Amino acid sequence: MPSSHSATAPVPSSLGFYMPPEWHAHEATWLSWPKNKLTFPPRLMGAVEDLFTGMAEALSDNEKVNILVDDEKTAERVRKRLELAGANDSNVHFHFILSADVWIRDYGPTFLLHKKSAERACVKWEFNAWGNKYEDLIADSKTGEPIAQASGVRIFHPNIVMEGGSIDSDGAGRLLTTKQCLLNKNRNPQLNQSQISQYLRDYLSVSEIIWLSSGIEGDDTDGHVDDFARFFGEGRVLCNVAEGKADANTAVLRENENLLRSRTDLHEIVRLPMPKALVDEEENRRLPASYANFYVANKVVLMPAFGDEKDDEAAEILASCFKGREIVPLEAKELVFGYGGIHCVTQQEPKRA
Repeated sequence: MPSSHSATAPVPSSLGFYMPPEWHAHEATWLSWPKNKLTFPPRLMGAVEDLFTGMAEALSDNEKVNILVDDEKTAERVRKRLELAGANDSNVHFHFILSADVWIRDYGPTFLLHKKSAERACVKWEFNAWGNKYEDLIADSKTGEPIAQASGVRIFHPNIVMEGGSIDSDGAGRLLTTKQCLLNKNRNPQLNQSQISQYLRDYLSVSEIIWLSSGIEGDDTDGHVDDFARFFGEGRVLCNVAEGKADANTAVLRENENLLRSRTDLHEIVRLPMPKALVDEEENRRLPASYANFYVANKVVLMPAFGDEKDDEAAEILASCFKGREIVPLEAKELVFGYGGIHCVTQQEPKRA
């Protein structure tokens, strides 16, 4: 039942739908099994597959894990990996949906819940590979549609470019995002800040949009907020800080923290450290390594770990913010060589309210 942004078509907010927070009970987590050799060359692919195996195993005890694969041969290979890892195979489901890459957070649908009924829905945004940076990945704009169809929920189509990693909701009307990404002319050049804000209000039912400035060094998404600032409760935000010797992230992280602290509608701001700079030596480029790129599931929080002295501190902070959930650190150094993290490769489907 597609819907579009027009005077005659109802938008989700007018119908009672809203974007729930990530910690709302999940029906499932969606993953797309890694295969793109340009993103993860052979020297990295094995470790990335190990990470996906670890994610699926940790998630499968308490929610469905829906995995996109191209064919039955891949499904069988992955199924054997997960069995060896001890995953709950009754909760693992394979979907033969073609995809170009793993970044399902950005091209997958954003799921919604109805505030009063048990109905679910989703928003299928347009995806243009982060401002047409990667021509071979633009095909994933189509991938979100069969995911939504497989979920069996009502689908709304705003017909604007938006990526899931660029927004974060507390489920109580607040939304985190950045001007660097949403106002970038490589996304929706026909829209200004006020118009984009209206889309967010209409399709996600948010009232307070917190516009942070820009993102961290090495992030090719033009400043996705899930790499440095995340909600952990209603009006409660975790934000990265740069400590010690100043580096390329110091100024922007300080600016974003100051913006957050200036907000009177936020109740708590918790500082989260950054790991030491990770650099791809072969290409001499900074990688977007960040503990903020965690994923909140039903009983666990999947945390990117980097073999860094700050790993334990980050895990302790997350444990204090997500009481009752086990913090599961997973080696993510190879994953960020593809410019993304654990949150970028996951997409939650909420349970019926």
